[in-house]
Amino acid sequence: MRRAFATALLSTLAVTLAAQAPAPPPIYGFNDPAKQRALEQKFDAAMNPADLRAWMERMTSHPHHIGTAKGKDNAEFMASLFRSWGFDTAIERFDVLFPTPKTRVLEMVAPEHFTAKLAEPPLPEDATSNQTAEALPTYNAYSIDGDVTGELVYVNYGVPKDYETLERNGVDVKGKIVIARYGASWRGIKPKVAAEHGAIGCLIYSDPRDDGYFEGEPYPRGAYRSDQSAQRGSVADMPYHPGDPRTPGVGATENATRLPMNEVKTLTKIPVLPISYGDALPLLRALGGPVAPNDWRGALPITYHLGSGPARVHLQLAFDWNTVPAYDVIARLKGTDLADQWVIRGNHHDAWVHGALDPVSGMVGVLEEAKGVGALAKTGWRPRRTMIYCAWDGEEPGLLGSTEWVETHADELRQHAVAYINSDSNGRGFFFAGGSHSLERLVNEAARDVVDPERKVSMLERRRAADLAFANSAGERKELRGQDSLRLDALGSGSDFTPFLQFAGVATLDIGYGGESEYGVYHSIYDSFSHFMRFGDPTFDYGVAEAKTGGRMMLRLANADFLPFETTTFATTVGRYLDEVKKLADSMRDETEELNRELQDRAQELASDPTKPFVAPKAQAAVPHLEFAPLDNAVAHLQRAARDFDKRGATPGRDATLMQLERALTRSEGLPNRPWFKHYVYAPGFYTGYDVKTLPAVREAIEQRKWGDVNAQIRATAEVLENYARMLEKT
Repeated sequence: MRRAFATALLSTLAVTLAAQAPAPPPIYGFNDPAKQRALEQKFDAAMNPADLRAWMERMTSHPHHIGTAKGKDNAEFMASLFRSWGFDTAIERFDVLFPTPKTRVLEMVAPEHFTAKLAEPPLPEDATSNQTAEALPTYNAYSIDGDVTGELVYVNYGVPKDYETLERNGVDVKGKIVIARYGASWRGIKPKVAAEHGAIGCLIYSDPRDDGYFEGEPYPRGAYRSDQSAQRGSVADMPYHPGDPRTPGVGATENATRLPMNEVKTLTKIPVLPISYGDALPLLRALGGPVAPNDWRGALPITYHLGSGPARVHLQLAFDWNTVPAYDVIARLKGTDLADQWVIRGNHHDAWVHGALDPVSGMVGVLEEAKGVGALAKTGWRPRRTMIYCAWDGEEPGLLGSTEWVETHADELRQHAVAYINSDSNGRGFFFAGGSHSLERLVNEAARDVVDPERKVSMLERRRAADLAFANSAGERKELRGQDSLRLDALGSGSDFTPFLQFAGVATLDIGYGGESEYGVYHSIYDSFSHFMRFGDPTFDYGVAEAKTGGRMMLRLANADFLPFETTTFATTVGRYLDEVKKLADSMRDETEELNRELQDRAQELASDPTKPFVAPKAQAAVPHLEFAPLDNAVAHLQRAARDFDKRGATPGRDATLMQLERALTRSEGLPNRPWFKHYVYAPGFYTGYDVKTLPAVREAIEQRKWGDVNAQIRATAEVLENYARMLEKT
């Protein structure tokens, strides 16, 4: 009797609690979200962190930069995995320019002699660090050959504003060799700006303040860069275009027409070499001249001086200008009723050396994701839209594999591509995402539905808590508390999303996890399996989290009843970008007026002292009136059209319009002076490289004081936004 009563009571409580429990939140784009959730639970059941560990250990066992036998072996291994999971898989080959060094000499010839080691020593604690014969030496790809000798000048991070500081201190780099520290911009900007100021050579070193002993114990005792570790990397002028330097705009296929070397735009103008802080220390210690400003000082045990001299250095570089094969793995799972709509996922597989974190940590997560999709397909399920998984080669030298594939298939992508989702390195910590703001709701809902393995809360909740904790001001915290979602970062460049977004106009995301892994071995021989298992994500829990997050986005895009794009968020974001650009113009106007007043006062001071030679300071041209009305009107039109479009919901032709909206933000002639970049809302900065410039044609004309161009670019950008709005109104 008591047992029966207890059973009845428990049943009543269960019914009551079920009635009180909140219903699962909706999934945008689905009429029956319960069915989609059930599918995603089956997908999650296929996840196994042991897979990721085994794949990483195999793929990082030897150096596998582009053009190596190990790189090809990794491509063939991944292709075999995709085939075993039921994907129709092929390896596409492209032949690309990839120089490797044959001569590297750096020596100080005055006031004393010093020869740089330019080598990373093997470590007994790192099982693969003794493979130096297979590994690329420390160098910068796409530096020109050169043999130069000159006085040394320290230029801080080597960005344009640093040269303004040098000028104020009476330091000229013309005919000199500059030494810059890594950071503050993409590395290729440093020799570019140095050459524009007349330098004849460039050294780039890793200061311990940024990724060495100032941050934590050096490797192998800790995770951070040691005194003989240097950062390899490309210095191609990718703000002009990424990909093979000789085939801009077309795929580097066997029969492609290639530019002669003297017409290639993306090579540096001066020789460039990366060095360790162990090799940099004697050079910097020998510098004289003014003491560097406070924020120019790193963590080396010296007083930082600007130079020039008395340090004088000799730099000699020569390269084998090879053409090598790039192997892209392309795996397709054909859709059903909407098979001609493509949802694309990618990560690169090449590395500068072993590349455990960069990029294999991300690549194995994508493989696990594809394995989960394949497991669903083996039960008889098929996506509505075709799903394509890609493993790119040659990302490290300049987004070679992805760019050549996109250029080759550009017409197909503009017709069929729904979206591209990218990842790269992945580690423990917080979810991050950037990309097309029409996909912001998709990202938030996916992050909401994945549980953080450490904190046991949703990835979205943990990320928002981190944003609040790391906010720089009370005002920023107040703004964050007022948001009910995670805002996407805008994308510039720096990974394989670039050709999809910037060239082909495909809606794009870049996702991953990180922030808690300790990592000071970027682009060194020590980015290894040994390092990752100590300081990265040794349980691979966040690799699985990446697979679950990316998998949800892919499955939702592939299965949705209507594509989960939200145009209101995009339109609101563009309004913020316009406000930023107008504030930029106002601030430059104020700064110019203040500077010219100071210069005038200084000129009067100099003129009043007859004992001093008088050189009139150069004034800046005043900021003219800028006519923002066309952009104001276009943004207002865009916001009205977007609200109405999203309110209408699913309508005939909606998906066809959504697929083309990102394309509508491009212009065939591209951005001013760099036609490869066609997107008029997001682009990498001409003097930042990776970092994004939003509304780039207008913003950069203002930043570069090209006042005669600003109003024309305002009108061109307004026309792009008006076209987007009209497309929404017609559907």
